[in-house]
Amino acid sequence: MEPDANRVLQAGLTLFLTNRECPWRCLMCDLWRHTLTERVRPGDVPFQIETALYEAGAARSSARWIKLYNAGSFFDAGAIPPVDHPAIAVQMTGFDRVVLENHPALTDRRILPFRNDLGPVKLELAMGLETAHPSVLERLNKGIDLNQFRRAADFLRDHQIALRVFVLIRPPFLNESEALYWACRSIDFAFDCGAAVVSLIPTRLGNGALEALAAHGQFSPPELGTAEAVFRYGLKQGRGRVFLDLWDLEKSVSDPASIPERRSLLEEANQKQCFSDGRETGL
Repeated sequence: MEPDANRVLQAGLTLFLTNRECPWRCLMCDLWRHTLTERVRPGDVPFQIETALYEAGAARSSARWIKLYNAGSFFDAGAIPPVDHPAIAVQMTGFDRVVLENHPALTDRRILPFRNDLGPVKLELAMGLETAHPSVLERLNKGIDLNQFRRAADFLRDHQIALRVFVLIRPPFLNESEALYWACRSIDFAFDCGAAVVSLIPTRLGNGALEALAAHGQFSPPELGTAEAVFRYGLKQGRGRVFLDLWDLEKSVSDPASIPERRSLLEEANQKQCFSDGRETGL
């Protein structure tokens, strides 16, 4: 895929909302470390958004999209009170697109009133597939199987809501070669489900459970080369946008010494949606 100036990403904002812990407690998740022990009150989340948008200053006026992540599911009524949805929809005025994270089990008709309240602002829902490996997915305590994920994706397609999918690179219980294979199959599955975007996340230590698994030889972070190969595979398919999560990368791969010479190339590939070095993955 040749570089295309039109593919360079538009400016946007990402807001991490303070909220309660997600009730699913997936094996690999570490977002619980930044959550509250109680539910937020009605009005709290709109106030958080108002404050964040004010503090964003000039970046707010130039941003075309916004992501609202709350360490769980946006449409979990125990996390974000539904009574706040209309006010939040109004706060999205002026953006082209809003991205929300939601569990597939909560991806149903409860979404539609908020989608309607957004008016011309497009809704994109991010769902964690994590892996298309059936037995590993079950062991992640995600609470879904592949058929349930597909049904949720079908619902979004039927209601013209864009789908973003999270895919883990080397979740627990896979060795390095298996991790490469199954991450690529997971990308295929996500695009088969109609994903417009696939976000690749190297599975990282830090939540306690993965440290325990690592001590028993059941988990290790992926090698940077594996993450890059998966990324190259996803971009080569040309089926939608693919991003590699580079946040905290030094803690996300097993060979951090290799990062300095590759980081700029990976950042550029995220921005331009292509690799400029001409290399191809063999997958």
